[in-house]
Amino acid sequence: MRAGWKRTSQFCEQCIMDEEERLLNATRWRRSWKSYRAANLGKVARQLLDERISPRQARFSQVAEVWSRLLPVELCGHCEIIDISGGQLKVQVDSPSYVYELQLCSSELLEELQRQCPKARLTKIKLVVA
Repeated sequence: MRAGWKRTSQFCEQCIMDEEERLLNATRWRRSWKSYRAANLGKVARQLLDERISPRQARFSQVAEVWSRLLPVELCGHCEIIDISGGQLKVQVDSPSYVYELQLCSSELLEELQRQCPKARLTKIKLVVA
């Protein structure tokens, strides 16, 4: 019985050491973080615009223009492009009935968008109800 107790206590000591080791590693990770200097918000915003937003806006503004020209007049006030990513044009529509109407003409719209805006590489139009 005493031998079993000895094995159990050794096992518990090992568990405690493992737990202490994990805690020590966690605190080492926190200490290794580098401190960051304050940055000029204007410079950061300008860099974001120049590197990320402007190129994307330039590429997809043509899609928005073509979309507004292709869309039937009665649907223009009821839908809005909310995202273009991964080849998918995401359009928010204010009513399920307008979603249905857009679904009827979405294949023609997509074909024409692909033809007029090849840089956008659109493969799908996703319609969501607002």
